[in-house]
Amino acid sequence: MTEQSTRSDARARPAPALARKRHVGAAGVAAGLAAAAIAVGYAFQGSLTTLPSGTTIAGVNVGGLSTTDAVALLDRKSAAVATVPMTFTARERSWRITPEQLGVSVDWQAAVDRAKSRAGGVAILRGFHRIQLRFSPLHLRAPAESYEPAVDYEVGLIAAAVDKPHRDPRLVRRGLSIKEIPGEGGAVLDRPAAAATIVGALAGFTRGQVALPVRSDPATLIDDKLVRTQLLAERILSGPVTLRLGRRRIVVTPNQLAPMLQLPANTGGNIVLGCDAGDAFFAKLAHEIGSTARDAGFVVSGGTVKLVPARQGIGLDVAKSAEALLAAAERGTNRVVRLAVGRVSPARTTAQAKAMGISGVVGTYETTFGGVPNRIHNVELVAHLVDNKLIEPGATFSFNDTTGERTAAKGFLEAPVIINGEVQTGLGGGVCQVSTTVFNAAYDAGLPITARTNHAIYISHYPLGRDATVDYPSTDLKFVNDTGHWLLLRTIVTSSSLVVTLYGTPQHRKVETQTTPLRWVAPPPVKRTIDRTLRPGEKVVDDPGVPAQTTSVTRTVYDASGKQLSQGTWVSNYRAVPKLVRVGPKKKKAGAATTTTVAATTTTQQ
Repeated sequence: MTEQSTRSDARARPAPALARKRHVGAAGVAAGLAAAAIAVGYAFQGSLTTLPSGTTIAGVNVGGLSTTDAVALLDRKSAAVATVPMTFTARERSWRITPEQLGVSVDWQAAVDRAKSRAGGVAILRGFHRIQLRFSPLHLRAPAESYEPAVDYEVGLIAAAVDKPHRDPRLVRRGLSIKEIPGEGGAVLDRPAAAATIVGALAGFTRGQVALPVRSDPATLIDDKLVRTQLLAERILSGPVTLRLGRRRIVVTPNQLAPMLQLPANTGGNIVLGCDAGDAFFAKLAHEIGSTARDAGFVVSGGTVKLVPARQGIGLDVAKSAEALLAAAERGTNRVVRLAVGRVSPARTTAQAKAMGISGVVGTYETTFGGVPNRIHNVELVAHLVDNKLIEPGATFSFNDTTGERTAAKGFLEAPVIINGEVQTGLGGGVCQVSTTVFNAAYDAGLPITARTNHAIYISHYPLGRDATVDYPSTDLKFVNDTGHWLLLRTIVTSSSLVVTLYGTPQHRKVETQTTPLRWVAPPPVKRTIDRTLRPGEKVVDDPGVPAQTTSVTRTVYDASGKQLSQGTWVSNYRAVPKLVRVGPKKKKAGAATTTTVAATTTTQQ
C-alpha cells in the first residue's frame, strides 16, 4: 500500500472519540423525546373513572362524566322524551309516533362502555387517545331495540296511506270500441328502511320531522302484445257469431258479445269471455237447450214407499262452449260454432237408491198442536227443514245440525216459548213440537237415543215423560241409525197435527214402555202481591200454580225374534210454576200516623 492511500484512509475515518460523542448525542435526543412523550401522556391521561372530553352519545356531551353519571344522564333524557312524539313524513302525509308506542328501548350502558374503551388503555396511551379526541371528537350512537309487531303494524299503516302502485297500460271498452290507456307510475314505502329510520329517530332525543324513504314504482311501457290484443278485441266485435245445435241456430250479436268481453288486466294477459253478462248469457242458454238430471228418490204414502227412478239430463258444457264461441269470434270469416253439450248423470242412480233399502215404515208418531198463528207457522217451517232427511247406516241424526239456527232471516216468528221455566214470547216458539214428535218416532222405532232433554215445566198434551226440548246450539236431540240400512225422515203437517215417519227396512222391533206416575217433589212457591183494593187480611188466588214434579220412562227394545236389544231410562224433572196470590194491606193501628206504603211483591217458599 502506498503512503498516499494510507493517508487517504486515515482522513476518511473519524477519530474514535468524535464518533462516540455523536452517538451519545443522538441517544440523548431520543431519550429526551421519549421522556417528553411520557410526560405528555401522563399529563393528559385523565381518570379511569371518567369519560374523555369530546365524547358525545346520541348528541349528548358526556365528556368528564363518570360512566355511572353518564348512563344516569342518558336514562333521564330518554325517559323525558318517551311520550313525546316524533313527526314522520312521506308524500305530504305525516304521522306522530312516540317511543312508548313502539316499545323503543336504548342500551345506554353499552354506548358508555364503548366510549370508555375507545379512550382507555395504559396511562401514556390513554393520554394520547384523549389528546386525539380534542381534535377529532368521538360521536357514538347507542344500540336500540323495539317491539317488532308494533313497528310492523305502524309501518303497515303508513304504507297503506303512502303506497300507490303503478298502473300498467291497459285496454278498456267503450261500447264496441277498444281504447288504449297508458300506464301510470307509482310510489311505495321502503318498509325495511322506514322501520329502521323510525326506530333510530325515536332512540334519540331530538324531536322534529323525519322524512321516510319512498321509492318510485315505474309503469311498464306499451308493447306489441297490447297492440295485438287491441286489434284482436276489435275483430271479435266486428260482427255476429252463430251458435249451432242440431238444426237450431242462435245468433250472438256484437252488442251481446261486448259486455261478455273480459279484457286482460295487464299486457301479458289474454281475452276471455266472462263477467256477469257472460255468466248470465250461458246460464240462460244452458236452461233453454238442456234438461236437468233427476236423482232417484222415494214417494211415500202411508206405509208404502215407491221408488222414483233416476233420469239423465242434457247439459251445456259452458267452458268448452265459451271457448269455441271466442275462437269463432276471433276469426274474420266462418264465424259459426257448434255448442258443446253432453249427458249429465244424476248424483244418485236408481241402483244406488234400491240398495239403500228404504221400503217401509220403521217408526212413526203423531202429535196434535194449536196455538197462535205464529206458533203454527214455526211448526210448519221447522217440519219442512227436517223433511226428506236421509240418515245413512251408523250415522247420528242431530236435530240442531239438520235445522240450523232458528232465526228471523229463515222466516221464524215470535211465539210462546218456555224460557227459564216460564212461558214467554220468543223467536221460534213451536219448534219443540217437532223435536218431541221426532223423538217419539225414533222411540217407537227402537233406535238408540243419545241426547234428549225434557221441558222445564210439565206439558200435559205430550206423552208423559216423553217430551223433548231443543235450543240451538246447546240443547239437542240425537239418535243413531243402527238398522244397517238408510233411513228417510218424512213429515206431514195438517191444520192440527204433525206426523213424523221414519222409513227404511222394517225391523219389526217390539218396544215395551214402563212409566212411573207423575210425582210431586215440592209445592209451588207463592208469589204474594199487595192489592190495596182488598180489605186487610183478604186473599185472592189468581193462579194455583203447579208443584215441582218428576217422572221416568223405561224403554225395553226386542228384535223380531224376541231377543232383547237394549234398555234405557229417561228421567224427567219439571220445575214448579209459582202460585200467584193477591192480599189486602195490613190493618192500621189506632192512633198511628198516616203513612204512604209502596206496593211490594214478595216470594216465599212453602
